[in-house]
Amino acid sequence: MLLAGKVAIVTGAAQGIGQACAERLAREGAKVVVADVNDGLGTKVAEGIKSSGGEAFFHQCDVAERLDVHNLIAAALARYERIDVLVNNAAVLDDKPFLDLEEAEFDRVIRTNLKGSFLCAQAVARQLVKQITEGDGSGSPGAIVNMSSVNAWFGLPDHVAYSVSKGGIAQLTKSMAIALAPYGIRVNAVGPGSIATPMLDEVIKDKAFRTKVLSRTPLGRFGKPEEIAAIVAWLASDEASYVTGTTVYADGGRMPLNYVVPVNE
Repeated sequence: MLLAGKVAIVTGAAQGIGQACAERLAREGAKVVVADVNDGLGTKVAEGIKSSGGEAFFHQCDVAERLDVHNLIAAALARYERIDVLVNNAAVLDDKPFLDLEEAEFDRVIRTNLKGSFLCAQAVARQLVKQITEGDGSGSPGAIVNMSSVNAWFGLPDHVAYSVSKGGIAQLTKSMAIALAPYGIRVNAVGPGSIATPMLDEVIKDKAFRTKVLSRTPLGRFGKPEEIAAIVAWLASDEASYVTGTTVYADGGRMPLNYVVPVNE
């Protein structure tokens, strides 16, 4: 198992990609802290991991609140006494044209997606550094995996705040990787394309829009959360020990495409 004995925190883990990451990391041997604002769904994910033979517990957390993040770290340490991996996945989506986007909505998305990722990453990084400087030198230094998006590069006129936040995640990942490299702590990101999650369901109900998305995806289908989780597990593991400061795009071929492809539905 890639993560045997490791302790991993996964934010936004109540559903979608976050849930898949929590479940995959648990199958790889990690003890998982399932963090989310949704108490009901988050508890269900943690219970599902335990019923499958893994180890996990749920902690309710608003990642954009510093006190909540502090309490999340404290809860993980109280239960498992250390932290090895953070998966920064919590995110929300805006759905208004640029000219109609209100300041409060822009702030809401940036607050969760970008500020929340910063707060969680900084808190976990401080703990990792403490473990390194005060420890006996055994074990790997730790890894942080942020969740970016192809929309870090592709602007979306109806999801402006989301695109901006994911572009920020890409740069946060690079800056953190350089800052933490002297400690051996690795920081990477995953940039999903169109993945079949509850978040995506809200924006592809319209068949014409769905066809438009698939026309820009050479593999001709939506990705699965489990496919993203597999990349996250690898980046979090010692198998990726020489990888830091990069974003791995899993997008069905969208990034290199400069034309549209036929869609069969």
